[in-house]
Amino acid sequence: MHGRITTSRFRPAWWLPGPHLQTLWPSLTRPRPRLDLERRRIELADGDFIDLAQAPVSGPRVLVIHGLEGNLESHYAGNLMLALARGGFRPVFMSLRGCSGEPNRLDRAYHSGASDDLVAVLETLSEDPEGPPLAAVGFSLGANLLLRYLGETPSPLLDRAVAVSVPFVLRDAMLRLDLGVSRLYRRHLLDKLKASIRRKFADRPFPLQVDLDRIHDFNQFDERITAPLNGFAGVFDYYERASCRAVLSQIRTPTLIIQAADDPFMFPTTCPWEHELGSGVTLELAAGGGHVGFIAGNRPWRPHYWLETRVLEYLENGA
Repeated sequence: MHGRITTSRFRPAWWLPGPHLQTLWPSLTRPRPRLDLERRRIELADGDFIDLAQAPVSGPRVLVIHGLEGNLESHYAGNLMLALARGGFRPVFMSLRGCSGEPNRLDRAYHSGASDDLVAVLETLSEDPEGPPLAAVGFSLGANLLLRYLGETPSPLLDRAVAVSVPFVLRDAMLRLDLGVSRLYRRHLLDKLKASIRRKFADRPFPLQVDLDRIHDFNQFDERITAPLNGFAGVFDYYERASCRAVLSQIRTPTLIIQAADDPFMFPTTCPWEHELGSGVTLELAAGGGHVGFIAGNRPWRPHYWLETRVLEYLENGA
């Protein structure tokens, strides 16, 4: 028995046509809320750490996982945390290694397939009096990581999950970001990644013989930095072993994937077929919406950030 693909009810705002306006508008214009959050550090078995930030409210816990070079300042992060808290949940934000404002201790970094870090976080949270989180919501890289966990783990510590704007095939994402307007995203993300590397190794030796200034695309970055730092044989070993599409068929946990067919981080053919989805998976496909965009509404001065509405609806009703 396999999952299903449905047509999303989402309709892009008429004043934000096309994938790039949908993608860029919230990042450039959406106010970030000021949140009162409790900080918590999880010490990992390998000597590193993961930082969490949780809202001081009661309710079922929901883990939120950011995307590439994301953090609590990402347009989707704090706003979803606020929406979850107002909706009766207790949101917990997971900063991937090195993304909480303090470089991580080890040479290894976070990456798209680092589901072992999610395992460590969920196992630690499950030891709390309230037990494991009800659900997790992942965005982009964090969505891929979440789906890898659900597909690899025989008994996941989650009752349900939501994955938004998933790069199902990492090689496709690398190739797509080399084309057209999407090269703007490539440059922005690579600049942030390089800056993070420089901060991390400012006070200790850089273990690789690499000139960051000569890296101009993700194929080079992942071949020369991501793969060797994280134990992969090379870029295509990393892409093959970290992409989530191959494990989707194993997912039994109720899981909603929210995806736009026009996502500028991937090709339309990157989306899986229905027979590739495990029995727990619903892939909700919208014709438009960009990458972590999904902005609706008839008035530019009152945009409707549909993603939060849909995530809350699914967490409350399972549909």
